[in-house]
Amino acid sequence: MEKVTVVFWDVQHGNAVYIKTPNNRHIVIDLGMGAYRDNNLEFSPLLHLKNKWNINQLDYVIITHPHLDHIDDILNFEKLSPKVLRKSQVPKEIVENLLREAKDEDKPKFEKYLVIIENYKHPVSPENDPSNPENYGGIVIKNFDTSECSPSNINNYSIVTVLSFAGKKIVFTGDNESYSLNKLFEKADFREAVRNADILLAPHHGRKSGFHSDFVDLVNPRLTVISDGRFCDSSASSRYSKKSRGMVVKRRSDGKREKGIV
Repeated sequence: MEKVTVVFWDVQHGNAVYIKTPNNRHIVIDLGMGAYRDNNLEFSPLLHLKNKWNINQLDYVIITHPHLDHIDDILNFEKLSPKVLRKSQVPKEIVENLLREAKDEDKPKFEKYLVIIENYKHPVSPENDPSNPENYGGIVIKNFDTSECSPSNINNYSIVTVLSFAGKKIVFTGDNESYSLNKLFEKADFREAVRNADILLAPHHGRKSGFHSDFVDLVNPRLTVISDGRFCDSSASSRYSKKSRGMVVKRRSDGKREKGIV
């Protein structure tokens, strides 16, 4: 039986997702690190894929936007030799500014990001093109983002990825907030792509700044995943609970999962 495997890694309040396609291709969305369990700040999803699951090459990596909690694992990126990279439309000069402002221990990560985006400017070969479902075992992959954003908030440059297979749909949202969701909502193809999904990875870790009532109503998820800590004044968990058809799953700061049945 053909199936798709999706792993939402516990990378504390960051983001990292792994997807295995029916034809054994490997997709990663975002490069967060760490785990609440045992307060392990060094856990690397990329190294886990390589060393524990014997995955030596990724087929497709999407970096929704270059905030640290989405690129923390980037120093291990080249160890899995990804074939295809998709990045957001954040201007290079903004990333260079993030580099200047970063802590000394984090500067190599932004430097690596700048190197990688230069290395992946070559055209994608037909056999690796993610827009062709035949290359990925029948999975339909659609990406949406907008460049109509203020440079002061790069969350709004985040890529939204929609995966569809065998009548099931998952929507991954990055850190988009109300402004960019409003812009995306103007596009008919975006509205149709996200409509009536089975799983929603809540925008901006499930915080109030990323909660967009019309968007969540349209997605109408059976399951909402929230990747923030247990205690967060800005959490919109209760709002998602009212709108999800089945369950909201939230990672707690003690490493356990907190579930809300709706």
